[in-house]
Amino acid sequence: MTQQELQHLFWRAGFGVHPKKLKSISKNRKEAVADLFKDSKAFSPLTIDLSYLEGISSIDLKNYPELAKEINQKGAKKILDLNYAWVKRLINPTELLRERMTLFWANHFVCRERNPLYAQQYNNTLRYFALGDFRGFVKAVSKEAAMLRYLNGKQNRKNRPNENFARELMELFTLGEGQYSEKDIKESARAFTGYNHDFEGDFIHRESQRDNESKVFLNRIGKYDGDDIIDIILDDKKCARFISDKIYRYFVNPTPNKKYIEAMTDVFFKDYNIENLMRFVFLSDWFYKEENIGSKIKSPVDYLVGMINTVPIQFEKEKDVLRIQKILGQTLLDAPNVAGWKEDKSWIDANTIMVRLKLPSTLLNNALISTGENKELSKKALYKNKGKLPFKTTANWTAFLENFASATTKNLDEYLIQGTINSGTLDYLKIMNTSSKKEYCIQLMSLPEYQMC
Repeated sequence: MTQQELQHLFWRAGFGVHPKKLKSISKNRKEAVADLFKDSKAFSPLTIDLSYLEGISSIDLKNYPELAKEINQKGAKKILDLNYAWVKRLINPTELLRERMTLFWANHFVCRERNPLYAQQYNNTLRYFALGDFRGFVKAVSKEAAMLRYLNGKQNRKNRPNENFARELMELFTLGEGQYSEKDIKESARAFTGYNHDFEGDFIHRESQRDNESKVFLNRIGKYDGDDIIDIILDDKKCARFISDKIYRYFVNPTPNKKYIEAMTDVFFKDYNIENLMRFVFLSDWFYKEENIGSKIKSPVDYLVGMINTVPIQFEKEKDVLRIQKILGQTLLDAPNVAGWKEDKSWIDANTIMVRLKLPSTLLNNALISTGENKELSKKALYKNKGKLPFKTTANWTAFLENFASATTKNLDEYLIQGTINSGTLDYLKIMNTSSKKEYCIQLMSLPEYQMC
């Protein structure tokens, strides 16, 4: 594999790669991909301190309003802790590909939960199944406390079915729009009646609230429960095609290629094994085609994590990590709606592109814009939106210089920029100040091309 192909693989399967790491990666495609999966076999749950919930019961919260208020206030802060813990995990993952897949699935099985215990459990369910059995994955998601609360599963009862989860299950999670009828939604909702959870977030099936009568779903009839509905959906190849299409757009190219997506569909439909599908993608020649390299606009999380992986950054205030996510338009654990973020071009608008182009200097150079002339830019000029920037950070340039020791200043762009650089930028690179690898790094990160991966 070429350097460019390896970098492409590690931007799709992770969050970039530096020259020091590149030296340790096999140049044989099969070996490099095999190592990615081997390193992600383990499952390391993400946890935060939730000891404040010990000894608390639902009856306590019901009988003591002041206690309930205190628990809710602490819970709101713990959600922020979980957000920060997740970002830290993405920056220093123990299982790289599993963490990338977890991030992908979080914007597929979208769920917003304010209870930190349920949010943590849900996040770890995504992580556990991220490279596993999709059939078991969907069934597990349907029983998660966070999802039952988010899409009103707890209110779905016999004689009073709630259709929210049934609709999103097909529209967003498995089949896509237009592949089912309104009657299918109603019948599916009946099958998921009785789904609930206890105070600890464990699934329980309330038989008294379950509809045990026959349902007619996707032209089949039976006394189906929720798991049966999911099995019927996955029996339809449209489900494998829907997921393959979404994975292609995320991991390969935002512009779909029907030929390659159909090849992925054939692989996935055999057993709905996510690992097998991703191996097929990463081993395919078409994955490494020039038109796919640098074809995606980095998500805010990709952008931030990738930058920190290049130059390690220590934030003086943890909440600044959250502020950056909000400014850039992607706050983990807080998707805009059940459809999630639209990805790619939706990440960029007139405001966010200006912040993106200036953020490297803000985080890495004490709010100096690196133009090669070191002209200071005032805070007011740096960011005009309510003075939210700059942030107090410490950049570890020693680590950067060590990780990029084998790269010369002049070829640094080959490591930091993915895809083709347009002629105007190439001309600009010629006049950039290359006397300092540090300054040149910041300049490269401030280019429009750095937004791509």
